[in-house]
Amino acid sequence: MKITIITATYNSSSTIAACITSVNEQTYQNIEHIIIDGASTDKTLEIIQNTKNKITKIISEPDKGIYDAMNKGIRLATGDIVGILNSDDFFTSNKVIEKIVSTFMTNSLDAVYGDICFVKPDNLNKVVRYYSSALFNPSLFRFGFMPPHPSFYVRSKWYKKLGPYKIDYKIAADYELLIRFLNVNKLKTHYLNFCVVTMRTGGDSTRNLKSNWILNKEIVRGCYENGIYTNMIILSLKYFVKITGLLFPNRNKL
Repeated sequence: MKITIITATYNSSSTIAACITSVNEQTYQNIEHIIIDGASTDKTLEIIQNTKNKITKIISEPDKGIYDAMNKGIRLATGDIVGILNSDDFFTSNKVIEKIVSTFMTNSLDAVYGDICFVKPDNLNKVVRYYSSALFNPSLFRFGFMPPHPSFYVRSKWYKKLGPYKIDYKIAADYELLIRFLNVNKLKTHYLNFCVVTMRTGGDSTRNLKSNWILNKEIVRGCYENGIYTNMIILSLKYFVKITGLLFPNRNKL
């Protein structure tokens, strides 16, 4: 079973080497790593070239944003399973892909998702937030909860059948896609009870109040487009849940 990992980059010279290394060090060997670069102007491409191992395709050209880049990678993917690894993220363990493949092979599944860890960019060993999907179910989409996108791996055929990311979303195209896949089309999924990916804090969806406002507006739109009722007041409840940790009880590593 081949796994395709897609990484979108743009001026990622400070983090891309760690991202690529975490793929290269996976114990599972049948990996296709596709890197889609948005015409970086720093040393990103030089670092990619010097860190090649499982990288099978590199494209560097202007794009219409990160979701456009992801879609390019999906179109190039030849793997049975596809996942996204952001350029400033890395796999928490070198056995992550091995475990994902084993789960697909021992169960009749369409997709899997797990947990993610957040760390500060200046201290990658200290987890500042643990996002568990242990209690997730599709009814929680209307409240602003989804499985963490970097932990989501799905059979490639579903991108062809259900469509890719909608590039007119700025931040929440991944949210809309997961609604479409898991709630509308009810793909058969399995929860991976461990931390799949470690993320540095400071991404587009968590950077500031403006980003959070755009994120929530797009979540409302994504729900509306897929037949789920929600509004900004309902979404505000998620911040209370996040603070109290009610949906994030487990802290397991592979």
